[in-house]
Amino acid sequence: MSAGGRDLRYARELEVYLGMCRRWREIPKPTIAMVHGACIAGGLMLAWVCDLIIAADDAFFADPVVRMGIPGVEYFAHPWVLGPRAAKEFLFTGDRFDAARAHRLGMVNRVVPRASLEEETLALANRVAEMPRFGLALAKKAVNQAEDQMGLRSGMDSVFGLHHFAHAHNAEVSSDPLAGLDARAMRSAHASGASQLDTDGS
Repeated sequence: MSAGGRDLRYARELEVYLGMCRRWREIPKPTIAMVHGACIAGGLMLAWVCDLIIAADDAFFADPVVRMGIPGVEYFAHPWVLGPRAAKEFLFTGDRFDAARAHRLGMVNRVVPRASLEEETLALANRVAEMPRFGLALAKKAVNQAEDQMGLRSGMDSVFGLHHFAHAHNAEVSSDPLAGLDARAMRSAHASGASQLDTDGS
């Protein structure tokens, strides 16, 4: 990859992944993610930028990009949404966390039956919508600022640098910044050990 190519990758991921996720997080209105089935890598980032997450009982969450030699997705919220030890397990193994475990860790607000996911999510949205709009905007800003003061924003900035160092390393040692793992190959690698944590009850 040329130096220009590395510059392009960095600029593109800064805008399309980290930058857009941050802008969505900072929308003044409350946002709610409604998750069912697989929520992996990019899907995880889209859910994490939302203020509330309602998961169906069939949902699962994973960030398997360490298999590429990369320390997590670009919007690196792992220690804040999972806690440091669970974040390390999540990353070190690449295994999925089912909805029940995600709820126990505080990553999702509620787990509901798949059949009532939309109904439950819309009911919560309607309840939130009854609150004063300006009050909601200020409350959201207050919590986001508190997270940032706990290091969320600066932590993401530093990990984004590590993310791109990993891409450059991969390109040096294998001529492929993704270490030979496209989405299909990563899904196959992930599927081979994906069920370990689904039913462990921890």
